[in-house]
Amino acid sequence: MLSLREAISSLDSEIIVVDNCSSDDSVQLVKEHFSKVILIENKINNGFASANNQGAEVATGEYICFLNPDTIVGHSTFTRLMRSAEQLPHLGIVGPKLISGTGDYLSESKRNIPSPLTSFRRLFGINLGYVKNYYADHISDNGIGDVDVLVGAFMMLKKKAFIQAGGFDDDYFMYGEDIDLSYKIKKNGLLNYYIGNIVAVHYRGESTDRNAVYVKRFYNAMRLFYKKHFRSNVILDVMVSTGIRIVSFFQSFKNFDKRNRKIDSYFLLSDNERFRGFLEVELQQKVVMFSVIKAEDLGDSNIEIIFDNDFMTFEDIIDQMQLLKKKNVTFKIRPKNCNYILGSNFSDGKGEVIVF
Repeated sequence: MLSLREAISSLDSEIIVVDNCSSDDSVQLVKEHFSKVILIENKINNGFASANNQGAEVATGEYICFLNPDTIVGHSTFTRLMRSAEQLPHLGIVGPKLISGTGDYLSESKRNIPSPLTSFRRLFGINLGYVKNYYADHISDNGIGDVDVLVGAFMMLKKKAFIQAGGFDDDYFMYGEDIDLSYKIKKNGLLNYYIGNIVAVHYRGESTDRNAVYVKRFYNAMRLFYKKHFRSNVILDVMVSTGIRIVSFFQSFKNFDKRNRKIDSYFLLSDNERFRGFLEVELQQKVVMFSVIKAEDLGDSNIEIIFDNDFMTFEDIIDQMQLLKKKNVTFKIRPKNCNYILGSNFSDGKGEVIVF
């Protein structure tokens, strides 16, 4: 939310938060620290699609951006994205390159429509030649171009196009609604664009734990999409549906739990000696402070780099995460004027917050 507020400071915009009956103190935090936010408090959790439709209904802008709460954006993200959008023909949805909390590219940033054969190829790992891959690899990760599907964690489009497409389909509780909307936008004759030179961070383990419940919801969403849009060939229908059930069954036994590794060295990008001292007390380990770090200085030991948002912007932090990412390096961020650091040690794992 802090990075979002900074990114829209020069825009005529509004922030709408739809809370799906949170069990923590999220609502109270929004009320206390983000008083200008339009807050919708649901008494029950009707799902991701329904909540986003609620927010879109009260939105007054020409554009709507759907953004997960576990994302970080740079200060120029929206101005650059809108500048690009205005230059693109037959504009549907636009979305940036997403990276994880470890700085790794998230391949769901750009995808192809999961047609029966594409789904079959992905489920069983079979290369069917002319059949498209599930991920849109015809465009480089840093490229710009027309893709079928953008990810619901960060997608922007004109409200008029959203309404004409019927919004998100409430039949999807979680997962699949972004594929469905992207497909409906394309069917309306518009194009969806991936903008790979604009980058945001998505801590994708934060929205939901990637456990058996996650697996069941994800594959049920894929079955629903297939049923709504591609139920035409009985043989393929049976093959894909059976494949989804088989993969879902075995995936449900997969252990997604992640153990925190032992950190050998903590590096702090800051000029705040007092903050460094607080960290050493909390972490009970020496913290080395730098103004600049180069990738070649990181070595092979387990390192955690802590970025101080008082010292550098979120945009600079996102750039550094991409430049410094290595298997032995993890990242944490201290938001401006805050007494905690946050981040994730795994591309698909739940992150953590350390208060000091």
